[in-house]
Order: sequence, then C-alpha cells, then structure tokens
Amino acid sequence: MSTPKLALEGLCKSFGDKVVLDGVDLSIAPGESLVVIGGSGSGKSVMLKCILGLMIADQGKVLIDGQDVTRLGGRAREKLMRRFGMLFQGGALFDSLPVWENVAFGLIRSRKMKRAYAREVAVETLAKVGLGADVASLSPSELSGGMQKRVSLARSIATKPEIMFFDEPTTGLDPIMADVINELIISSVKDLGATALSITHDMASARKIADRVAMLYKGRIVWCGPVEDIDKSGNPLVEQFIHGRADGPIKMELKRA
Repeated sequence: MSTPKLALEGLCKSFGDKVVLDGVDLSIAPGESLVVIGGSGSGKSVMLKCILGLMIADQGKVLIDGQDVTRLGGRAREKLMRRFGMLFQGGALFDSLPVWENVAFGLIRSRKMKRAYAREVAVETLAKVGLGADVASLSPSELSGGMQKRVSLARSIATKPEIMFFDEPTTGLDPIMADVINELIISSVKDLGATALSITHDMASARKIADRVAMLYKGRIVWCGPVEDIDKSGNPLVEQFIHGRADGPIKMELKRA
C-alpha cells in the first residue's frame, strides 16, 4: 500500500474544557480529493488550522508523505508551506494590491520570482479560471463575489502546489456560481495532479468534488467512504446531515430568551 500524501493520526485539540478534536484519524492518497463534512462547531476549521500549522495539536500527528510535520517551525515550516495551496473561505484577497499581484503573491514573496514574469504567470493563471487579462489590473473591490473567489482560486494554484486545501469554497455564492467554482476546483486539481482536502457543509459541493467523504462530529470522524456510498452509509448522523433534517441524533443548541 502506498504512503498517504496526507495523514492525521489521533489528532486532539482542546480549548480549556472544550474538546474540539478528539482523536481524528484520516488519510488521503496521492491525487485523491477528500471532503470533510460537518456542521458548524464540529471541528473542521480547527483540524485544517492544525494541518497548516496555524494551531498546534495537543496530541497526535500530521504526516506529509509519511513525515511528521506536526511541530515544524521556522524555515522548515516555510518550506513545507510552499507545497500547499489554500483557498480561504472569505477569499482573503489583499485590497491594497491589484488582482494580478494577489495571484502572484506567493510567486513573488516565496519563490522570489521577478515581478514582470510573475505578472505573466498571473495572467495565464487567471485565464485558467475564466478571467481575462483585463481583470489583472483591477482592484479586488471592483470584482463580484464570484470573480473574487476565482481570483482566490487562481492564487492558490499559481505556485503549482502538491496539496490543495479548500475552506468552504462555495460559501456566499449563488447555486450557479457555486457550481462554476466546483468545476474549476475539479479541473485545477486534475491539471496539477494535486491531492485535495476540502471542508464544507455544502452537500452539492461535496458530492461534486469528492472522491471520498468523511464526516466530522464532536471532534471525531464518524463515517468515511467513497462519495457514491454516502446515501447508503447506514449512519444516522450522516443521513440526518446530508438531508438537512432537524430531527435526528444531531441536536442544535438553541439559546432561550
């Protein structure tokens, strides 16, 4: 069996008495697209931050190509991050920079690419997400939400990463634009030959971009399997979530006046 591109082993993270991750085990094969689903507060974002080193897990390991990177710091962490591409939930574009410089940010800062060449690469990358060269000189504030998301995707693939991370990639988009973004994610990951980890509560997105789906509930993976098996999981937590039912084992905490 080949070594997973990305693996989590017994990942735990708490904030005071609140346990957010309670022994998460996951593995993603090279070139595979895994989508982690779960409701708000299930631990998806904390899991992603632990993988990226934005938070340090209390216990457990994050493995890249079999190497434990859980507590890497300094230059070793910077070198690792160059292998990653990240599409943030809110886009996280720099308003003070034109679109092309947003796309080329990693090329200029991390790869030390000359600005003129980085601009050419940025324009080429924008074309891959369906945006013309005329967009390159615009400010992010001049773009629609869907265009901003496409610019963010262009930035995440410009450095040709080995592993792509997608944080709620369709949040705030209408259904048609969400589907456009899903299609672009699929084509971008395929063109790069990258491994992808996405977190979302959007089941239409999960069904479209996933090879496998894992559900995180109360800090644990409660089900994991091929996307085509999700409707026959036999897991009541999964069934309630994918059908968006109020009644079931997942109880929403409501504050009473």
